[in-house]
Amino acid sequence: MPSAQLTALHNELKRAFDSPAGEQKCAPLLAQLKVRLAEAGLLLPDRNAKLEDLVFTREILEIGAFWSIRTRNVPSFDRYFSQLQTYYTDYRSLLPPSPREFPILGLNLIRLLTQNRIADFHTMLESLPQRNTDEVYENPYIKHPVNVERWLMEGSYSKVWNAREEAPAEEYKFFVDSLMGTIRNEIASCEESAYDSLPLKDAATLLFFTNKSDVVTFSQQRGWQVDFVSETINFATKGEEKIEIPKQKLIAANLKYARELEQIV
Repeated sequence: MPSAQLTALHNELKRAFDSPAGEQKCAPLLAQLKVRLAEAGLLLPDRNAKLEDLVFTREILEIGAFWSIRTRNVPSFDRYFSQLQTYYTDYRSLLPPSPREFPILGLNLIRLLTQNRIADFHTMLESLPQRNTDEVYENPYIKHPVNVERWLMEGSYSKVWNAREEAPAEEYKFFVDSLMGTIRNEIASCEESAYDSLPLKDAATLLFFTNKSDVVTFSQQRGWQVDFVSETINFATKGEEKIEIPKQKLIAANLKYARELEQIV
């Protein structure tokens, strides 16, 4: 059974995590708890660990994973998820199901999408618990990233944009916003190549912006010229690259090749 000090810190962490503005309080509590868990040998548990100790540690790591996303700290989420993998795989048959498991697995899937790690996404998808395949894929926390991946492959960016409002948990919106940033840059590159200029309103629609100020800020970041009088965006023209073809060398090489062929014949 966890010590009284560990239990007290754990209860304090849960109160801070559930409070409206408790993110700042969670950081030192998580740091203290991880030190205590490491000293107790629970961060890397063995088969002799007690069931209640494993459940206790798993809950702390799950809170840490959610806290990481709420504070926009993706590397921290990666570390917590790596530590949770032991509990979600090696100890699955020993531990009772966790209500936070599928939300965290889904967050990891959509994180892989934001990093364009499509192969890892499918590998992780195939390694999900297969108690009931249909049930797993219909789970809202898994179904959401699966749909987002399909829409990305289809180029259905409007559906990805709408996925933010369909997110099964608030933490998912952070990753969808990150995806939209990548998508906007891809669309912007296409606009630069296809148009000399665009009306401000049309650019906002294509880039999924809801107000002009966001379009103007984005345009300035891309180095575009915004004409506020005509309300148009002029894309920076790129000079065509001139490739010099070494004509004389090519002609000489072809003639030499022809002479060698004649000698062979």
